[in-house]
Amino acid sequence: MFKFAKKDSKSGKPDSKDASSRTFTQRLQAGLGKTRQALFGDIRNLFGGDGSLDEIMDELEMRLITADAGIEATEEIIQELRSNCRDATQLLDQLQQILTTKLLPHERPLDIDQLPSPVVILVIGVNGAGKTTTIGKLANRYQQSGHKVMLAAGDTFRAAAVEQLQTWGQRHDVPVIAQSTGADSASVIYDALEAAKARGIDVLIADTAGRLHNKANLMDELAKIKRVLAKLDSNAPHETLLVLDAGTGQNAVSQASQFHDAIGITGLALTKLDGTAKGGVLFALARHFDLPVRFIGVGEQSDDLRDFNAADFVTALLDTGQDNS
Repeated sequence: MFKFAKKDSKSGKPDSKDASSRTFTQRLQAGLGKTRQALFGDIRNLFGGDGSLDEIMDELEMRLITADAGIEATEEIIQELRSNCRDATQLLDQLQQILTTKLLPHERPLDIDQLPSPVVILVIGVNGAGKTTTIGKLANRYQQSGHKVMLAAGDTFRAAAVEQLQTWGQRHDVPVIAQSTGADSASVIYDALEAAKARGIDVLIADTAGRLHNKANLMDELAKIKRVLAKLDSNAPHETLLVLDAGTGQNAVSQASQFHDAIGITGLALTKLDGTAKGGVLFALARHFDLPVRFIGVGEQSDDLRDFNAADFVTALLDTGQDNS
């Protein structure tokens, strides 16, 4: 069988000393290092090597599945490669084109300036997906762009959740509407929307309790939040953003399916891409859902959560050496 060339073990790990000076494309390339290594090893050696085309295709198919691209998406990618490639030297260009084409329809950034104020973003997801961190990064993002931002501490079940959100609020000088632990989540977010309207807030970002996607009663609570918000604004929430941990692999597809069936998702945020070799799950998500990928996260810095760009993602994944930042 064709063997992938090994890369330096340090490849793909961002250097904390100079991370802040890198462009986002460079940080994205570093953040996708584990997935890139799992998929392709040394990409240039792979597609310019001595292995036969069939051997390379077979190995690539296995690697895509291992990286959680999913069986259906993988089969489509390999089939298109077999149809379009005559020899191994064409593979890199063809693969880049095919992967970009798969993701491009999901490149739909959230443009809050096109929505009426206050824009309500309801952030949902399972425990540990990175909801609170994502909220903090979004708050900083919108505040830095000149918007007045407010947070709603709708996770009233976890004892430290309110304090965690308040810490983010203090860090970015953003007000947080909260009640005591155990309070009704829908009531907290309703009060926050009332306050946002009264204070002329541009963006209200509401946290919710992390929940198992297969617990019907918790899903019902999210539906209640949406019903309560609609009493104040028939269009609220304007965005129901599902935060997914890329490291969960194919389980992210299951989460998206059940959340979408229960309450309707309008956008996805894929976090922790820098900590996993399962970043291929993005292709599985693209294959299964006609949903925008709003944001991807590849690090701890506030600006490591960015609008999803299909071409930049594939360029970084394949390490083609381009930098469009």
